[in-house]
Amino acid sequence: MIMIINYWQISAWCLAILCIALSYPKELWPRLLQLPGYQHFVFASAVALTLLWSVKAGIVPGLELFFLGITTLVLCHGWRIAIWISCLPLALLMLFNSVSLAEGGAFALTTFILPALFSYVVFSWSYHYLTRHLFVYIFIAGFLNAALSIVLKIVLTSGWLYLQQQHDWHTIYHNYTQLALLIWFGEALLNGMAITLMAVYRPEWLRTFYDNEYLSPDR
Repeated sequence: MIMIINYWQISAWCLAILCIALSYPKELWPRLLQLPGYQHFVFASAVALTLLWSVKAGIVPGLELFFLGITTLVLCHGWRIAIWISCLPLALLMLFNSVSLAEGGAFALTTFILPALFSYVVFSWSYHYLTRHLFVYIFIAGFLNAALSIVLKIVLTSGWLYLQQQHDWHTIYHNYTQLALLIWFGEALLNGMAITLMAVYRPEWLRTFYDNEYLSPDR
């Protein structure tokens, strides 16, 4: 069967490739080569994302939801490396036909490129404008950040589905967009728990967490 890629899908691929290229993390290869165990951490992150994105649920075929985990990835690796790590799960999902080649570019934009940038902006805002305290990091940079990120993903995907005319807006809104009211708490809880455990037991895994600032006794 011949796959037909339309103008919007080609545009999405071009924009996604441009964003991935511009976000190339120069420090990735030095970290992989010089930091003991970092290769395993990156691989484990990619595997975790693949599993999260493979487990989907929905009411109407083609309007499935899944957990993102992007906020945790950004807080662990930074937004640039997070975007590049996310490319591996996308490649695997396309390989196993969970995501079509035509939709790969849009999937990248709505699932990890724009949500990763948004997550880092929220973290940066909390770091510069809020008290640097452990609970602020967990609940704002982790819990709330993850909730807002998946809502953003759902809104972006809803717009994309409507643009592609795969479903009418009534179907998209009532069977997909509105589900943001249900899934945001699960996404927030998943990321919040992961961030809490790492901040307490493995703070070195969190690239955006600084012991001398968030755990300083005078804060």
